[in-house]
Amino acid sequence: MTDSKKSIFEKIKDKFLDSLSVILFFTVWELGPRLGFLKSTFVSPPSEIFLYYIKLITEGNLISHVGISLFRSVIGFVLAIIIGIPLGFLLGGWFKTFEKLVEPVLKFLGQFNPFSLFPIFILILGIGEASKIAMIFWVCLWPVIFNTTTGVKELDPLLIKAGRAMGLGKFKMLIKIVLPGATPYILNGFKLASSTAFFMLIAAEMMGASRGLGWLVWNAQVNYQIPKLYAGTVLISVLGLTIDRLFKRWEKRILVWKQHAAS
Repeated sequence: MTDSKKSIFEKIKDKFLDSLSVILFFTVWELGPRLGFLKSTFVSPPSEIFLYYIKLITEGNLISHVGISLFRSVIGFVLAIIIGIPLGFLLGGWFKTFEKLVEPVLKFLGQFNPFSLFPIFILILGIGEASKIAMIFWVCLWPVIFNTTTGVKELDPLLIKAGRAMGLGKFKMLIKIVLPGATPYILNGFKLASSTAFFMLIAAEMMGASRGLGWLVWNAQVNYQIPKLYAGTVLISVLGLTIDRLFKRWEKRILVWKQHAAS
């Protein structure tokens, strides 16, 4: 009983210590502009930012900006998965001729700076939704391809031998042995792609957009609306952190299922 109480106390203590730095940070942030340590013309306190969130919610703009940004991110991310995973398997050593022909080109394309390519996307696809989604697709594609390829290549050869001994064909081998074995690498590719997609979208929305979180920040900066600028920046950080946490939880659940299945 004492041990259980002690463990609960330690958990509360750990949570308090984890949140202490955040509490101190927001306290200094709130008091700095109000007490004159920070210039209020450049730094808005959290209370003003919170009030601006309420304004955006009551006007119905916050959900609109968040929704369009997430929509663009999800479409580009899903397209990258649909194309990236099959390409990753094809480059994983199962199709040697295809690998030798395509891998050098893909590695070359994967080194392109996405910011330098954005004007080309606009030139080809225009300033509408297609260019922004294409940008997200481009930055998501490479983590998915290369992590999937690594997962396939790092697969234990004994598993392949066992599958062949059981008489599995190439397709069944890919589904029953290679795919589960490469899952940790594939999920890592998803995680990298999701974080990259969201933050790259913000840059894309600063050019040729009229809605979205990137446009919100850019518009606030141009019009010198400091609370709006901080509100958009903080919201982007919170959403990025939330997406990362969701992927980590999803990854743990899938890998636990995989471990149980293997045992």
